[in-house]
Amino acid sequence: MKGTYTSLNNLRRQVFEEVARLAYEQAPYEAFNDVPYHIISGEYGTYRDSVFLERAVVRQRIRLAVGLSPHRANENQPVSKGVEAADRPECYYEPPLINVIKFACNACPDNVIHVTDVCQGCLGHPCQEVCPKGAIRVFDHKSHIDQSLCIKCGRCIRECPYGAITRQERPCRKACGVDAIRSDEHGLADIDYDKCVSCGMCLVNCPFGAIADKSQIYQCIQAIHSEEPVYAIVAPAIAGQFGPKCTPDKLRPLFRALGFNGVWQVSAGADICTLQEAEEFLKLVPEKQPFMGTSCCPAWSAMAKKLVPEHPEMISMALTPMVFTGRMVKNKFGRDCKVCFVGPCAAKKLEAQRKTIRSDVDFVLTFEELAGMIAARGIEFDQLESEPWDSIASGDGEGFAQSGGVAQAVVNRARELEPDKDVKTMAAEGLENCKKMVMMAKTGKLNGYLLEGMACPGGCIAGAGTIQPVAKSKASLAKAVKEAPFARCSGTSLKEAGKAAALDN
Repeated sequence: MKGTYTSLNNLRRQVFEEVARLAYEQAPYEAFNDVPYHIISGEYGTYRDSVFLERAVVRQRIRLAVGLSPHRANENQPVSKGVEAADRPECYYEPPLINVIKFACNACPDNVIHVTDVCQGCLGHPCQEVCPKGAIRVFDHKSHIDQSLCIKCGRCIRECPYGAITRQERPCRKACGVDAIRSDEHGLADIDYDKCVSCGMCLVNCPFGAIADKSQIYQCIQAIHSEEPVYAIVAPAIAGQFGPKCTPDKLRPLFRALGFNGVWQVSAGADICTLQEAEEFLKLVPEKQPFMGTSCCPAWSAMAKKLVPEHPEMISMALTPMVFTGRMVKNKFGRDCKVCFVGPCAAKKLEAQRKTIRSDVDFVLTFEELAGMIAARGIEFDQLESEPWDSIASGDGEGFAQSGGVAQAVVNRARELEPDKDVKTMAAEGLENCKKMVMMAKTGKLNGYLLEGMACPGGCIAGAGTIQPVAKSKASLAKAVKEAPFARCSGTSLKEAGKAAALDN
């Protein structure tokens, strides 16, 4: 579903827009109770059994967009219940980050093999012949599977010459690379938070919109209303996210129109991350540790540490580009200013809650949530003036947004430091592939390697909070990398960018 604009995307956008509108207007809490009727009007349901169910789901999405936990179906509470607790700029959402709206879940069948209407009832019936449990019978000129005997081995799927046998899987569980999605006693989706790393792939792939993450739109706009300055730091994956009219020179005036005091590129922090990871790798691998993983993707690093607890040092100690950039902004404008990271990632919200990071990054918004704010303010890109960024960065830093970009940046820097050293790398995208890479490293097959993990297939440009199809984003990112003021990250380039002071902090 990623990159395909559906009615579900439209519903999410409307919720974000309404929450942002009420926050900008500083409307009374009770105004949230009317939003479901603005979004779902009329007397009849369009996508679900009834208009009442549709509005009930919207109510819970509104609560999540404010950072509050959803109500259960047996709780008779207004949407606005508890909003006053979230009406503080410093308020972080209530954990957990990723939530299942139970009564929105379709209880999708999971791992069921069945014969479709494509079956031709062929004479050979190889599906029946290869079934080790005798679960397939042929009658009425069609194959039929006895589910009580089927062991889901998939041999019949591989043997059918017509492709008439399929395996049906729950989309959210299939998309989860850490096997954190399970079924509760009613067959509804449930999340094992001990395994979940908040990558957001489940919410992207649920066709019923039953899974959603919490937002800080409301708190961020409350901070904008305060006397303290609020600065946006924007991930390089923003390239192309808002269409051809939103060119890089429109971003600074865009964020000012939204109420921010300035905007910085997170790729500037990626440059610092590149320098530190290159130096760390050359110093430690393989003399002091067998391999090293990159640190920029919080979902990847969380999963890796869970899988290989005996190697806690396997993930680089370098701070992520988000944290580096947030720290740069606060070093320049004072620790009392607020910093909002805007990017493609749901897991960054979890990262920003860490005690060691909360003082550097105050809010995290996705591009999808930002689009809701833009719609609430009625901003048209072609009416914005052109202005330069408040920071500049290298092409290597911009390249962090796609799979393989982090490893390549580190290799480029390592070669500058030690030209004769061969730096071996492996990059994996998607948590399932990342898991395979970690297990290879655990068995000693990747000793001496720099490991780059990206939780989202394609990298950050395919994150849960992105808008554009990955192919378009990749092309836009390539253009941004090419147009960067300098190609490689180096100590000299950092001085040229006016970031040398940040290296000492």
